[in-house]
Amino acid sequence: MPHMWWVVGATLVVALVAAYLIWTAGRVERLQARAESAARALDAHLLRRAAAAAVLAERRYGVELYAAARIALDAPPEEREAAENDLTRQLRTVWLDPADPVCEAVIAASRRLALARQVHTDLVRDARAARNRPLVRLCRMGRRHPWPRYFDVDDPTLTVAAEAPAT
Repeated sequence: MPHMWWVVGATLVVALVAAYLIWTAGRVERLQARAESAARALDAHLLRRAAAAAVLAERRYGVELYAAARIALDAPPEEREAAENDLTRQLRTVWLDPADPVCEAVIAASRRLALARQVHTDLVRDARAARNRPLVRLCRMGRRHPWPRYFDVDDPTLTVAAEAPAT
């Protein structure tokens, strides 16, 4: 009978370790899913901003801004960061009137994009930290998903000038 306590203790330890491993695997899966969802949301906001910039370029600012917007819309995934950074640089060179609805759409899309980029960056950082833990690597808990990637884009928040530029 005294050996029975060792069996109960060992069973309890195994159950606690199994519960911890299941909890950790669930956390890794949730963080990975959230990072993937944030990447899709970031992509949607990038497309909205590029579309709004294309509309703005068609109405006002011409070829360079329109070309940057079209390149950002049509860029393959491996060239997307460079295309979005170029669009951001082009948008910073134009004067945006907040009273104009077309300009306001670009400004609003840029603000939403900045927030989506921050959320995406935070979730990717958390997912990478969870997957980088020794126990997670040892048990290969994150092997079903690709390694989460940061999207390195310039801060898309646009400053709005108070007055029109002198021409």
